[in-house]
Amino acid sequence: MAIRLEELAQKIGATLHGDGAIEVHSCAPIDRAQAGEVSFLANKKYTAHLTTTNASAVIVASGTTVKTGVAALEAVDPYFAFRQAMVVLHGFRKHPAPMLASPKKNSISERAVIHVTARMGEDCAVHAGAVIEDGATLGARCVIYPNAYVGQGVRMGDDCVVYPGACIYDGCVIGNRVHLHANAVIGSDGFGYATHQGRHEKIPQSGIVVIEDDVEIGSCCVIERAAMQETRIGAGTKFADLISIGHGTRIGKHCLLVSLVGISGSVNMGNYVVLGGQAGVTGHLSIGDGVQVAGKAAVVSDIPEGMRVAGVPAIESEAALRNHLVFRDLYGMSRKLKSLEREVAKLQAAQGGTDTSS
Repeated sequence: MAIRLEELAQKIGATLHGDGAIEVHSCAPIDRAQAGEVSFLANKKYTAHLTTTNASAVIVASGTTVKTGVAALEAVDPYFAFRQAMVVLHGFRKHPAPMLASPKKNSISERAVIHVTARMGEDCAVHAGAVIEDGATLGARCVIYPNAYVGQGVRMGDDCVVYPGACIYDGCVIGNRVHLHANAVIGSDGFGYATHQGRHEKIPQSGIVVIEDDVEIGSCCVIERAAMQETRIGAGTKFADLISIGHGTRIGKHCLLVSLVGISGSVNMGNYVVLGGQAGVTGHLSIGDGVQVAGKAAVVSDIPEGMRVAGVPAIESEAALRNHLVFRDLYGMSRKLKSLEREVAKLQAAQGGTDTSS
């Protein structure tokens, strides 16, 4: 859709500096935007593009100078204002309707397999190849894509989306407005075995997974069911792709987990925690509210709230950075040490073997 800048500024809560009559139709990156497009600056790394961008307008922080002829949309939080502009100009994905032989109250494909005891709220859409098992309950306006699986006794809230190939095992509980992207697995058996006389004997995994409201799970993520009671993902938490959550782990509200994170079983994680890509957490640990874990870090001990950690094993971020600076030239340090050892040996030999260490 096309919209005048003065109207867009009002919708996203920004202050306009420039020609409000200019029309824009989409958003684009600051280094590739053209006339009719809106960009944004939230990362100082891209500041130089303010003098070269061809965008019609740029969303910036207050007091930022932009290229002559480019309108500025000043916002307290430019990144969130950009998000709002994306909603106005692009909107969210529109889900296609299933192919139907005849109209129905619920848009359910004739090629979906739905147990007679399953229950669905109004305006649900179920595509070809989807399977909904015995006793499953879906709220209103849920979308189940082709070849998705909703297991026996699953309880799902309103406005959920289960993308192709995603699988929800029996008994799991899904809140409202939850999105499960392609090939996500919710409630597979936890990795629980008792080793006895050289054999790994499986422990029954009798628990479930509970996913609270407004959670988004990326493609190919796996959340294991608990051996006892539940594995829980708190409201508003977002997962990128390829993440593994061990059985019995409890993740708080509004956490962010980047791709390839792995969390072992029985971890208790607080609210607003951020785990960078490829970070790993060993089992039975406690991570406090607001903790930030850098990418590739290995968390092997409890972390108090508000702490920022990095490294292997994970330690306070500034200490990890200092260690990293040393590690960058371990070979050079080793050569210098060997050179010093040879000089000391020469001095000792010249003095007849006398110890010169003092």
